[in-house]
Amino acid sequence: MGAPALEELREVCQPQAKMESRNGEHWAGRLYMRRISLRTTRHLVRTPITPDQLTWTMVVCGVASGAALMVPGLTGAVLAVILMQLFLLFDCVDGEVARWKGQNSAAGIYVDRLGAYLADAALMAGAGYRAAESGAGGWLSVGVATALGVVLLKASTDLVDVARARRGLAVADDESTRPRSQGVATVRRIAAAFKIHRVTNGIEASLVLLVAAVADAATGGIEPTRWALGALAVITWVMVPAHLLSILSSSRLR
Repeated sequence: MGAPALEELREVCQPQAKMESRNGEHWAGRLYMRRISLRTTRHLVRTPITPDQLTWTMVVCGVASGAALMVPGLTGAVLAVILMQLFLLFDCVDGEVARWKGQNSAAGIYVDRLGAYLADAALMAGAGYRAAESGAGGWLSVGVATALGVVLLKASTDLVDVARARRGLAVADDESTRPRSQGVATVRRIAAAFKIHRVTNGIEASLVLLVAAVADAATGGIEPTRWALGALAVITWVMVPAHLLSILSSSRLR
């Protein structure tokens, strides 16, 4: 049997509701990765490879992205970006294959979310190791602290679903994420306009660190990476209480 047509695959594997969801799809997925993933999925659905195997591959790529930052110089930063892009590709492909084959599972969803935590945390910790070059060990602590902040951000979001499930409520929709307080809503709109919160995500953070690595190469030092990590740490820890306030002031827990 030949590979399914792309339009047929798109209808099943990339449902419109998911693609249009503000919180359900990464901007890079909409921009380019879903085009690549659909063509990859087209070949994978003809193989015995399972969605869970693809999800574990995603996890490995994400964690390896952080480990790649331990490689000195521009090489490590480039490897980190490539591996994080592969992480995103497999994050798209595993769900698409699951929808086509009808092999969705709770275990797959769990590992997928675990992978998101591990990948982003590993990248920040790897950045700390990189910034600690020349014995400046305090930067490793900054990386670990940033990783912890990223984990808290993701956990805050996921715990909304846990709380709603325990109360017997349906999954929160996009409308329920809007703050009830006008003041909080205004601050949230301003923050959203600058998109600064996105750098707490591993995809964006890897690109920030690549730019810093280029600057490192140009200056012959490691200061640009340290500045980049410092900025990521500050943004992350400003976002932690801000995100919690946004959740508590919205309708997501009601």
